[in-house]
Amino acid sequence: MSASRAYNPVPCYPSAEGGTSAGWLSLCADLPSRGHVLAIDGPQVLDWDRIAAAVTGQLRRRGADAEVLDVRERMSPWEQIRKRTAPASPLADDRDFSTIPSCALADLFDEVPVPPDADNLVVVIGPGAALVAHDELWYADLPKRYAEAAVGRGEGRNLGQPADGRPPTTRRLFYVDWPLLDRHREVIAFSIDRWIDTQDIANPKWLTAQALRATLRALSTMPFRTRPTFNTTSWGGHWARDRLGFNPASRNTALGYELIAPESGILLGPAPDQAAEVPFQLLVGLYPESVLGPAVHQRFGTSFPVRFDYLDTFGGGSLSVHCHPQEDYMRAVFGWPYTQHETYYMMVSEPGSVVYLGLHDDSELGEFESRARSAADHGTPFDIREFVQEFPAQPNQLFLIPAGTPHGSGAGNVVLEISATPYLYSLRFYDWLRRDADGARRQVHLGHAFRNLDRHRRGERVRQDLVQQPRRIDDGDGWRLELIGRLPEMFFDVQRLALAAGVTAPQDTSGRFHVLNLVEGDAVIIRTRASGGEHHLAYAETLVIPAAVGHYEVTAGQGARLVRAVVR
Repeated sequence: MSASRAYNPVPCYPSAEGGTSAGWLSLCADLPSRGHVLAIDGPQVLDWDRIAAAVTGQLRRRGADAEVLDVRERMSPWEQIRKRTAPASPLADDRDFSTIPSCALADLFDEVPVPPDADNLVVVIGPGAALVAHDELWYADLPKRYAEAAVGRGEGRNLGQPADGRPPTTRRLFYVDWPLLDRHREVIAFSIDRWIDTQDIANPKWLTAQALRATLRALSTMPFRTRPTFNTTSWGGHWARDRLGFNPASRNTALGYELIAPESGILLGPAPDQAAEVPFQLLVGLYPESVLGPAVHQRFGTSFPVRFDYLDTFGGGSLSVHCHPQEDYMRAVFGWPYTQHETYYMMVSEPGSVVYLGLHDDSELGEFESRARSAADHGTPFDIREFVQEFPAQPNQLFLIPAGTPHGSGAGNVVLEISATPYLYSLRFYDWLRRDADGARRQVHLGHAFRNLDRHRRGERVRQDLVQQPRRIDDGDGWRLELIGRLPEMFFDVQRLALAAGVTAPQDTSGRFHVLNLVEGDAVIIRTRASGGEHHLAYAETLVIPAAVGHYEVTAGQGARLVRAVVR
């Protein structure tokens, strides 16, 4: 194998059964001109008027007319939608968080629209179009990063929101719109006849149902990567930009989404610029047992329960000190069936950098809360180290962070978070009086944070439980597999595989998916017995090994270390 391989920001996999096509002309070529109802479903963020115009324009070119039914105009009144998706009472007036609603997208309609009885083609468009009786179903999509960017600019509308001039909110986007749309898409996934990626709306990339399902079925039995993205924040560093070459023009590369199931996508096509991006969660929803394994599927349904992401403070500032909701609170208040347990694996650390973790033995919590409230209300700084311990951020050390534990990465680190999938529930105690891009002091969440604080995780117990030493699991000639993190309350283990140069280590999924990241070394090759294929993995890249893979081998050209997560 080659001695070196660069981080690939656009991993791409060939599509099967006719491959990936492009353009409205080919997409609409087989549409009947009369007596046919075409439903085009998809998220709120799309330019639905332009999609309708593209389809009807293709029909007019061949002398046919079409009627358009926009289901967005048939949704329930906005006040009714807000009532039906109202959060739990602790979040009623919360600026940042809401409860994931238990209702379905169909519940945002008083009545499902009925297509007009017309001889012409009827094109039904908008979120929920699949609910309307139809002859053919297309799904048009944009990756979620586009919706987040649009809402951040104050553009567009939330799901069901009228065009009354009020801006959309990320609160509804994250906790209401996305869960409802994801649930709906999963219900209709096996009925989709065309998948359309509208990132280039003038020349969309698309796949037939046969190509989509055949490609995803094949991927569910072989190693693959999702498309990574990096976002900027007020505390962000520059490691991913300078070391990996990601977003070279960006202000910083604070948050690196390597594998976060609700947002990650997979590129399908002959090359990245000719590929359609499909949600990773679509693959899991279609083929859960192959990807997750039967036991994990039974426990988590179609939720892929582990995420890998980067926190880049290298050349930036410290993260806030925060905690995540405890299990019962997460279910009752936020609506997630499992909570946000985390770990920090230290990829890179500057000399003297630290990780904040756990309470001191003598931390007085009343004083902690009083100081935190004074900082939030009056801008009075305080030394968080009076209440929260700090540990040296040594490269290759893992820190375990069960829900309720106060923690945060200091400046000068690159953290690989290997964590449970929930990722939007950081309950801040202190954020260094930092200001956002608009100059306002960033929000903290003291009510939630102190209600979820684990008051017993303190003193020497923090070091004993959460800063563990490696224990041998298995080894062979030139390789060693170690357990580097396990807690009874956390449902996944973190392991590390170390290989000498030129060594091959045999591994097996044993019916449960693995997620790997190369944390040391230039590159390794993953070979699978079942498919006979191989996948190259470069430094800092993350790879999913579906449960269906079974036996696989890891070969290092030079010395290498990989970390991996395994659900117990």
